[in-house]
Amino acid sequence: MRLKDKVAIVVGAGQTPGETMGNGRATAIRFAQEGAKVLLVDKNPDLAADTQKMIEGEGGGTGHQVQAADITDEADCRALADACVAHYGRIDILHNNVGRSEGDDETSAMDAEVWDMLMAMNVKGMFMTCKHVLPVMREQGSGVIINISSIASTCAHNTITYKTGKGAVNTMTHHLAMENAEYGIRANAILPGLIDTPMAIERRAREQNVDRDVVRQGRHARVPLLRRMGTAWDIANAAVFLASDEASYVTGLIMPVDGGLSSKIG
Repeated sequence: MRLKDKVAIVVGAGQTPGETMGNGRATAIRFAQEGAKVLLVDKNPDLAADTQKMIEGEGGGTGHQVQAADITDEADCRALADACVAHYGRIDILHNNVGRSEGDDETSAMDAEVWDMLMAMNVKGMFMTCKHVLPVMREQGSGVIINISSIASTCAHNTITYKTGKGAVNTMTHHLAMENAEYGIRANAILPGLIDTPMAIERRAREQNVDRDVVRQGRHARVPLLRRMGTAWDIANAAVFLASDEASYVTGLIMPVDGGLSSKIG
């Protein structure tokens, strides 16, 4: 087991309801299957509890805990770190998976209050979870932070806030890696491309008033590798590698998992 005896916090361990698996839920399951004890953090604790049941049914063992938290609230971010230490005595992995793009728009039409709300979730929330986990990791002399960014941060994107926020996540990840290297803490970011998750498919189907498979086919066609989107398991498996000792010399990596989408030039 690649994460045996490790303790992981997965922020965003529930998911939007839908036909497929979300990135946070898949990562929580894979971490548990690889031997980690997982604190399952979500704004909706019932969705995190569903993930807990799936872990137990997918060979991930028991002993995993659910923690309700709104990461735009610093008190909740402090509480999730404290809860992890109270339950398990340490924090080895912080996986930041929460993000949102709904409400984003082109620059001239973007509502400033929606900008603030999206930035609070996509950037400030990650900063605050890191802020409260880092003292524990520094005292241990080890730890791994994995931030979920997006290929939108490096590729052309039709709305401003999500792209800008995910670009900030990349920059913050670089900073965390350099700031904390002397303490044995690694920080890396995963940039998902077009992934078949409920958050990606359900909203677009609703907004475009089309069947989900219409949305899927359009997204499949854009991906160079086999003309298919990735799945949440692709993101989860990348996270397992970065969390494991196999990546012990990897920090500051901004890692696309996108089927070659970011390599399309010209």
